[in-house]
Amino acid sequence: MRELIVISGKGGTGKTSITGALASLANKATLVDCDVDAADLHLIIDHSVSKETDFIGGKQASINEQRCTNCGVCVEYCRFDAIKYSLHQQNENNKRYWIDKYTCDGCGVCVRHCPENAIDFNEVISGKWYLSHTQDSSFLHAQLGIAQANSGKLVSLLRQQARIEAEKYNSNLILVDGPPGIGCPVIASITGASYVLIVTEPSLSALHDMERLVKLTNHFNVPVGICINKFDINTDISKKIKEFSQNKNIKKLGRIPYDLTVTEAQLAGTTIVNHESEKLSKEILELWENLEEEMKLKQNFKV
Repeated sequence: MRELIVISGKGGTGKTSITGALASLANKATLVDCDVDAADLHLIIDHSVSKETDFIGGKQASINEQRCTNCGVCVEYCRFDAIKYSLHQQNENNKRYWIDKYTCDGCGVCVRHCPENAIDFNEVISGKWYLSHTQDSSFLHAQLGIAQANSGKLVSLLRQQARIEAEKYNSNLILVDGPPGIGCPVIASITGASYVLIVTEPSLSALHDMERLVKLTNHFNVPVGICINKFDINTDISKKIKEFSQNKNIKKLGRIPYDLTVTEAQLAGTTIVNHESEKLSKEILELWENLEEEMKLKQNFKV
């Protein structure tokens, strides 16, 4: 069993569209959407949800008014300015303290220093994760709640569940739509992966972020390849991306032209491959074949 992670340094490069297209070509691949802050792979993958589970991502503080003496000690220790107060209508010196749940980071410092033990510290539901099924495989995806942290923890949970599903259905490939950037959820997505495909585009910001991603994958010693999406909107920067990959000895596995068919496929709720785009389907198929060959060379990986 191997994991192919598709990531991008910035949002909007077409990473999810390409992941969905690869899913259409892969045989019985277990699918995972690890972009838990803004999951959207489910919008183009035909699936049915079979299980919905709460995600407990951490704890949150709340002031118990019955025990609170309004001393204000907690305010002095809160680094996130999450502890607020309101004044009594008739006595401005009488303050009532409360904690803003959207600002609280769940560090627990206020709980530790409250002299009256008046701050409760309970687990909170930070989001939900879903087990779905497609025509021939399992599909794991999630939705992190508003202003909730621990997205890396949720990503790790999804990957763990994906391995269980892959073993259950004898799937030898886990295909992951990773999050953008280089932060915690990306690190949680690529560590221990078999191969990483970076989807980039010909813009200065994408070039810069791609360079950072390459450093990250090198740090974790994960094999990496590059696909240039919408390469023809700026051929000069596409050339720079190609030169960068050559200098770093990174294979350029695909070059996808800009095509409105991608938008049409998204509006139809399907993948590029399934939307009858002969030109793009040919390019995507070539990308998949190059991926297969490269992964076999790097990992002796058969799909």
